[in-house]
Amino acid sequence: MLSFMRLVSTKSLPLLLGLGMAIPSWADYSTHPLAPAFIDEMVQQHGFTAAEVKQLLSKAQKRQPILDAIARPAEKSKTWKEYRPIFIVPMRVTNGVAFWHEHRAALALAEKEYGVPAEIIVSIIGVETNYGRNMGSWYVMDALSTLAFDYPPRAPFFRSELVNYLILTREQKHDPLEFKGSYAGAMGYGQFMPSSYRNYAVDFSGDGFTDIWNNPTDAIGSVANYFKKHGWQTGKAVVVPAKLSQARNQVLANEAFNQVLQPGVTINDWKKSGVVPVTKVDGKIPAIAIEFDGAKGLEYWFGLQNFYTITRYNRSPMYAMAVYDLSVEIKNAMNKSNNSAAGVN
Repeated sequence: MLSFMRLVSTKSLPLLLGLGMAIPSWADYSTHPLAPAFIDEMVQQHGFTAAEVKQLLSKAQKRQPILDAIARPAEKSKTWKEYRPIFIVPMRVTNGVAFWHEHRAALALAEKEYGVPAEIIVSIIGVETNYGRNMGSWYVMDALSTLAFDYPPRAPFFRSELVNYLILTREQKHDPLEFKGSYAGAMGYGQFMPSSYRNYAVDFSGDGFTDIWNNPTDAIGSVANYFKKHGWQTGKAVVVPAKLSQARNQVLANEAFNQVLQPGVTINDWKKSGVVPVTKVDGKIPAIAIEFDGAKGLEYWFGLQNFYTITRYNRSPMYAMAVYDLSVEIKNAMNKSNNSAAGVN
């Protein structure tokens, strides 16, 4: 049975509200009931001393606003017509062109070495931090501790990220208490989680140190490397516009409702199900079919492998589409800027 991803309003769905609210407000995570097991893991598996881990946890505090924020992410509380204008605005395009001009050499090298277009790299950094202008205001130690110990739905994931963060700061010879990031603990220009930093960040500037916080060249190379390692196909499309060839209720009757993100059904098979491409495309290409509730009504797209790769950065299809749309706007504006500088009308 085909899986058709519907991305319409979720406002009618009950929000997952503050599962951590019923838990005491910890001003010192070293006294949390789950702390002893965590400390033991860091000692037995990663070579820390109990004293140093306990000391770090004693400085970390539960932050209720983080629990509130993670319960209502924009990707789940907004429709596409509400979500898109958050990122696709003239100033973010203008800032993207300026960032591209400023880091033209690094972006060209990243595109050559990793096969990821400059506009996609710029767009990711633009969506994540507005080109380094907003890297987050939460102490990473607080954010990861709060979510690791007091957010049961994803505690294992954030516990793993807290482990990686402590190892990362030890490797980098940094104080774990000094860095700030997003409410989820993501850091730097490209908002890498600690595990992504350790696995995919690169010293692209060649200065012997990988720094995605202060070195935009390293951030550019790291984003490109992340995309390459997650299956980016050089020169291939991201999305293909689509339309319905059957009544919407008939198309939706064929779906499995499991919202699979990874392309696994060919476009030819989607055609049989009533979703057809608007432009010419190889029917053998695997794709996902997406419905967005857009500003002009329902719109349909096929998401290809590169779309899936963008969702490895953030699993929301709306996020991936915003990144793609912004990249198109930035590239068009960059071309106009270059033509103007060259005196081309």
